[in-house]
Amino acid sequence: MRELTARHRASPVTVQRAITRLAAEGVVDPRPGSGTFVAERAASPAAPSSGDGPADLSWQEVALGGRPTHAGALDELLRLAGPGELPLSTGYLEPALQPRGALATALARAGRRETVWDRGPTAGLPELRAWFARDAGGAFTADDVLVTAGGQAALATTFRALAQPGELLLVESPTYLGALAAARAAGLRVVPVPSDRDGVRPDLLADAFSRTGSRLFYAQPTYANPHGAVLAPDRRAAVLDVVAAAGAFLVEDDAARDLAIDGDPPPPLAADDRHGHVVLLRSLTKSVAPGLRVGAVAARGPAGSRLRAARLLDDFYVSGPLQQTAVDLVGSPTWRRHRKQLRSGLAARRDALLAALAATLPDAVHLGRPAGGFHVWVRLPDGVDDVQLALAARAAGVVVSPGRPWFAAEPPAPFLRLTYAGAPARDLTAAITRLATLI
Repeated sequence: MRELTARHRASPVTVQRAITRLAAEGVVDPRPGSGTFVAERAASPAAPSSGDGPADLSWQEVALGGRPTHAGALDELLRLAGPGELPLSTGYLEPALQPRGALATALARAGRRETVWDRGPTAGLPELRAWFARDAGGAFTADDVLVTAGGQAALATTFRALAQPGELLLVESPTYLGALAAARAAGLRVVPVPSDRDGVRPDLLADAFSRTGSRLFYAQPTYANPHGAVLAPDRRAAVLDVVAAAGAFLVEDDAARDLAIDGDPPPPLAADDRHGHVVLLRSLTKSVAPGLRVGAVAARGPAGSRLRAARLLDDFYVSGPLQQTAVDLVGSPTWRRHRKQLRSGLAARRDALLAALAATLPDAVHLGRPAGGFHVWVRLPDGVDDVQLALAARAAGVVVSPGRPWFAAEPPAPFLRLTYAGAPARDLTAAITRLATLI
């Protein structure tokens, strides 16, 4: 190590990190007390001769059969921005908005607990389930809550547990494309119900239940993704009454609850549900960091039993260290401070995005100033192809999400979903300026 430090004029810490990485890659073999040696390489299998040609993988088409689901739009949405690209499509907080210091402290505390690496309860840590139950406004007890590996896992489990392949699922239109992908992967047929700036329309929801006989409705009453709408106060009771009259379940996706900007969010619909019609989904991933894959699903009665059975078949239980990290984070004073800082950080970015739109695209139509969440839903001029525009934008270094994949059926007009949580304000302004030249 001394020789490497002197030869490359590097610090001992840097040299040790390099050796550790090379050892992990199998390039060198550190031997305590003796030194570090070049690792012996196993003989590589002989490459096929040029006469053999490339490998023939066509047999897999026969073995796999027809494609059961298509995750292309979701895969594109989760694609990381490349060097120099300005992200206006991510569904996660940029690093400056994440409580990384608090996360590191909580993770270190969690790792020192003797039992954290043991097998935990399949439903999740009791203290974390109790926190999710309290956060739901008293609608559930800890026994009603099931910890999941993020909100998407909660969605997939819920759809598989509460409906059989071929059955109908009602969804708001537009809606979260990850929910559409999860529903189709579960073999469900999706039926859209129109929504506006006040959320889903109860009259059309009642018509949809009557016409289809569906027993499952997926909704985001608070800061809906992609358009940011909040279900209006005068529609809340009506939606619950429609669901109850249909003898159906309402899957309430409450993943954006911690993303309030203007004022506090309304309580979840589950708080007003007496007879177990609402199944509530929650997640900490959106409001903390992408790497904290911790969420929950809560339900009462036989629905809860079905959820537990379906969840058990997925992966037994969620990582103990991640669960304990979440418990330590939300139980500390840091959590309140983080949510306060997140509110101001999101407000600054939202306002910068809206100001840039007003300055460079004054004719752009959107639902107004979102009171929370991550997104602005922009209606494009008639005749604009949103998918082609998104491709052109990426070529110009701006990553946006076209509106088409967020509809379960044909979209009524072209839209773009623009996200303000994934970049600092100056980058948002630059991105909108570039986008305006394309439109």
